[in-house]
Amino acid sequence: MDGLDRLRATLRDAPVVDMGDYDYVVTPVTDGIPPVEPELLREIATAVAEVADVEAADKIVAPEAMGIHHATALSLETGTPFVVVRKRSYGLPGEVNVHQETGYAESELYVNYVDEGDRVVVVDDMFSTGGTLTAVCDALESIGADILDAVTVLSRGDPDPDLPTDLAHLLWIDLQDGKVVVREEPPADAGD
Repeated sequence: MDGLDRLRATLRDAPVVDMGDYDYVVTPVTDGIPPVEPELLREIATAVAEVADVEAADKIVAPEAMGIHHATALSLETGTPFVVVRKRSYGLPGEVNVHQETGYAESELYVNYVDEGDRVVVVDDMFSTGGTLTAVCDALESIGADILDAVTVLSRGDPDPDLPTDLAHLLWIDLQDGKVVVREEPPADAGD
C-alpha cells in the first residue's frame, strides 16, 4: 500500500520488549511511545478509509486503549462517529460483556451504544493472536450489528482469523533477531 512512509519509519527502530512468552513491539501506533505525531494519524486514517467502507458505516468501533486514537482520526477524516469498547463496565442498558485473551493478557471488555442493525467498521492497532478482534466481533454479532469491515494498522505473524468479516491490515510485520521487519506482501498462507 502506498502512502505509509511515516508508519514504516516508526517501525525501523521500534523496541521489542520480552513479555514472557510474547515479544511485544513498542511503537506510536501500538503504545503512544514515542509520541504519536498528527501526520502519522492522518496517514493511517487516510489508508484505513481506503480499505474499509467507513462512509457506509453508522459507527466505527475500537477496542480500548490503542484503537482509540485510530478511531478518533478516522472519525475526523470521515465524519463517522465512533464507539469505544471499554475495559470498564458502566452497567448501562444493553451493555455487552466481551472476554478477551491475547498473547500477553486476559481481560473483560464492554460494548455500549452499538445496536442491532448498526453498520460498523472495527479498527484496532495490531492483529497478533486475534484474541481482541475475535471477542469484539463476536460481541458485535451477538448484538446484531452488521460488521462491514475490520482493519488493523499492523498485523504480525500469519493470522488466519475466524472473524465474521474479512480483516484488512495496512502493514504486515514480523520479528527477526529482535527487530521489526516490514513485509511488502501478506504471508502466502494468511487468511485474507
